[in-house]
Amino acid sequence: MRIYSALGGIIGWFAVITQFFLMLENRVAPITETIMRFLSFFTILTNTLVALTFTFIAINSSLSIKKFLSKQTTLAATCVYIVVVGLIYNLILRSLWQPTGMQKIVDELLHSVMPVVFLLFWIIFIPKSKLKWGSVFPWLLYPFFYAIFVAIRGAFSGFYPYPFIDVTKIGYAKFFINSLLITVLFLFLSLLLVGITKIFTNKAAV
Repeated sequence: MRIYSALGGIIGWFAVITQFFLMLENRVAPITETIMRFLSFFTILTNTLVALTFTFIAINSSLSIKKFLSKQTTLAATCVYIVVVGLIYNLILRSLWQPTGMQKIVDELLHSVMPVVFLLFWIIFIPKSKLKWGSVFPWLLYPFFYAIFVAIRGAFSGFYPYPFIDVTKIGYAKFFINSLLITVLFLFLSLLLVGITKIFTNKAAV
């Protein structure tokens, strides 16, 4: 597991850090604003979370953050988050642009490779006995506060990281509807994950 985590961490950090420098290189705003925009993408925040998780699992550490990131519920939530990144990009956003060169490589790493790598990691290596139906509701806090952050920051900066939450183009009503639909997606995938886990756990116990 530690070798897998180390490889996952290397790929994750390479993708996130390379994307950061690509944004700086192609920036259309001042550096400070570009950094804030970089940190406004759910993809970046979630891939950073995944890279951190892989890193702390790979190293021998007794830090509190490792204990938190290594909890069954935290790992399951992280799995849902990164899977949503992959689904939304590949089903909705992929057709909106055609990156080339290094940007295309990084794009695939962030949106396709890392979701699969972490999902397989969770399926193969992580115990799931402590997952309960009630576990899923705290998992919604991250996307909930992310939506609030994007809405508040966008109101001041005019920048929205994704077209389906761009208030300047779709208005607040559509913003809230889309945010609600995405929340439902998070909830559905979370319940699905716990449900599948319980099915296989019960079969193993028979």
